[in-house]
Amino acid sequence: MLSTPVNLSLPNEPRLVTALPGSRAQAIIERDRAVTSPSYTRDYPLVVARGEGCMVEDVDGNVFLDMTAGIAVTATGHAHPEVVKAIQAQSARLLHMSGTDFYYEPMVELAEQLAMRAPFPSSGTGFPAKVFFTNSGAESNEGAIKLARYYTKRSLIVAFLGAFHGRTYGAMSLTGSKAVQRANFGPLVPGVTHIPYGTHASLDHLEKQLFATILPPDEVAAIAVEAIQGEGGYIVPEDGFLQRIRDICDRYGILMIVDEVQAGMGRTGRLFAINHWGVMSDIITTAKGIASGLPLGAILARPELMTWPPGSHATTFGGNPVACAAGIATLRLLESGLMTNATQMGELLQANLTQLHNKFPRMSLPRGKGLMVAVDLLNEEGNLDSKLRDRIIQEAFLQGLLLLGCGKAAIRFCPPLVIDSKQIQIAVDILSQILHSSHIVSKST
Repeated sequence: MLSTPVNLSLPNEPRLVTALPGSRAQAIIERDRAVTSPSYTRDYPLVVARGEGCMVEDVDGNVFLDMTAGIAVTATGHAHPEVVKAIQAQSARLLHMSGTDFYYEPMVELAEQLAMRAPFPSSGTGFPAKVFFTNSGAESNEGAIKLARYYTKRSLIVAFLGAFHGRTYGAMSLTGSKAVQRANFGPLVPGVTHIPYGTHASLDHLEKQLFATILPPDEVAAIAVEAIQGEGGYIVPEDGFLQRIRDICDRYGILMIVDEVQAGMGRTGRLFAINHWGVMSDIITTAKGIASGLPLGAILARPELMTWPPGSHATTFGGNPVACAAGIATLRLLESGLMTNATQMGELLQANLTQLHNKFPRMSLPRGKGLMVAVDLLNEEGNLDSKLRDRIIQEAFLQGLLLLGCGKAAIRFCPPLVIDSKQIQIAVDILSQILHSSHIVSKST
């Protein structure tokens, strides 16, 4: 068994002490290859031992600046002491009792906290939402599909090209991100129609063409949409797009499902990204950052919609007491400064990336909100260049910066919401050095 180095505290900037990957990392990667599914997508040979804030340390003692947050999960940073304390305290009392069959207070408390913050119309009495807890974003979206079909007694769903809602069958059927995610898994769940995302032209096509020809609107249960498209490239929709979906849903009795799995829980500077547009949906799905790394997701729905009877939908582990305790601590931290920091650091990040674009036009202008930001990489003809993007991400890893791609040729920046201005500058400086490198992008390009 390999031992791992343990430091009392990690530095706030990258520190590389071995070639990458180091010998311990290489040994673990070889063990992994022998026993784990090849379906996992590993972008570079990082073998993490521990994390602290925005920094992670690998098993060889190399320290990296993490601009991925475990794919937008560790919202409060790696191992935030208040979250860890909440997990430890709850673990000592109760690990599991299944909220499907019994009651425990952490599940009720977190449901109350989420329900009172749901961006739904006020009911006048009681909470504006009811909550169903899951283990993941895919499970949240599966449940949302079931709830929409159950309540409306309709079967059809409209989703969007570029969307990612998960890899289980219902969620995968909504997903329109990459062919590999659907290839050889058919038949998928029927009744899903995909249209382009984010534009009024797409909604024109939906209403004037599809509704009039092949998609009877009175048979459509829901329109499922990401407030900001995540895996599709961190795409911010045109102004009025989300409001227009709301209007279409109102006119035809369709439910509006907003997927906040990646964009929600403070990442954009608001608890839910849909709040930026003041649009009230019918159902919200969330996960990722909700519990700072513990497996937890949730479906929030207007109370009058969540009428399915006992046994119609359930889960053994969803709403686990330890995960709920982490969720309560996470929500408290988000509202006591981290969402404000996401707004401020996101503005700084976009400003610095804009300056970098002015020097290197083969990197696009940044887009996004809060700390959900992306840039595209382009070839000399101005077309999206996925190979260049991938090379930059690999080179960044070798310089101690963790990045991930999304969309066709985008680099996403989704760091923990505790990131500070110095770390923003370090990330941009490393990216600038890579772009200066002649084998990546010529300065004269």
